[in-house]
Amino acid sequence: MIQFTEPQADFVTAEETFPAFVAGYGSGKTQAACWRTIKLKKENPKQNIGYYLPTYGLISDIIVPRFQEIFEFLQLPYRINRQESFFEIEDYGRIIMRSMDRPEKIIGYETCHALADELDTMPFDKAMDVWGKIVSRNRAPVVGKNTVAVATTPEGFKFVYEKWKRNPMKGSRIIQASTYSNPFLPPEYIDNLKETHPEHLLEAYLNGEFVNMTSASVYSEFNRAENHTNTQIEKDEALHIGMDFNVGKMAAVVHVLRDNKPHAVMEYGDILDTPAMISMLKSRHEGHKIIVYPDASGNSRKSVNASESDIALLRRAGFGVFVNNRNPRVKDRVLSMNAMLKSRDYKVNVDNCPMYVETLEKQAYDKHGEPDKSAGLDHHGDAGGYFIVYRYPIKKGETVKFKLQGL
Repeated sequence: MIQFTEPQADFVTAEETFPAFVAGYGSGKTQAACWRTIKLKKENPKQNIGYYLPTYGLISDIIVPRFQEIFEFLQLPYRINRQESFFEIEDYGRIIMRSMDRPEKIIGYETCHALADELDTMPFDKAMDVWGKIVSRNRAPVVGKNTVAVATTPEGFKFVYEKWKRNPMKGSRIIQASTYSNPFLPPEYIDNLKETHPEHLLEAYLNGEFVNMTSASVYSEFNRAENHTNTQIEKDEALHIGMDFNVGKMAAVVHVLRDNKPHAVMEYGDILDTPAMISMLKSRHEGHKIIVYPDASGNSRKSVNASESDIALLRRAGFGVFVNNRNPRVKDRVLSMNAMLKSRDYKVNVDNCPMYVETLEKQAYDKHGEPDKSAGLDHHGDAGGYFIVYRYPIKKGETVKFKLQGL
């Protein structure tokens, strides 16, 4: 016997063309999405079903293990092709998995049903592009009718709000669920959500409601007085530097650790390029071990010498470099920052970091619920955020994959 909550069961069995499960954290969205996929696959054993997530990392880390658990529970023989990202289920055909951050890869196959997991985390225009490609692939013969379903946390008034709430598509149905609907969660889970999320976001992340995410600043937990420190750099101590790559506007926030708690003690801004940043850091911080937590895009972006990446230049300079294959999601970075600011474990020398403080106090969300970049307040927030999310990630039990090189 498989136990579902009422909204999960509604979603698994929904027969509308475009059902959407819009729900808070921990409400069982992905579990319901996987079981819906399996149900439809068994009804259509000769056709492919598509499963889509924002990144291939999430496919590998979340969906592959979840499907494997279900196959073993159902005693369904299967094999996985990791290179081409699909499951082959004995007597039941394929579940094809694709990343939504690479819309150009959604080609060359047909599905009879599809499911987009966490579609609303995508920027509006990209979600629109991805949605069109998913729907266009979904044309194989089917028992009943083709469906394209969505399971997502609401992320403001974005794509899912537009297509399912404001101007509902023909054949759409919205199934909303709160975190409270899931009786299988640990007893402290909801309390932890309340502790780590700003009040105005709890309606979305706890109750599954569409809310205005522009109603507060991005770093709403920053308090100039309570997060202030007079900490200065001490002789020969290690420096932990968050860094954002922008030609002509490179930014860095320098941190030291006090009882393993981060203190932002200095900043650099409007630096021309990576070689100029390296030169400045080496001249001003001679004798200090320097560890950089960079924008992952520096693995491909070039500075001055077309044969070297920004990260390669940092490593060659003798700096320790936290290398990640991809940047953390913006939402995760912001949540990590706000959690550390709210706990007051993260301190900032307000006098030494005026540009960083301006970002923490003033950066707002744009109309799509993303941190606004038009006012030029994003560079130092991004730089400091890379360090915080690498060292103090908000999600318990989730590992951040990186290598520390150059030391």
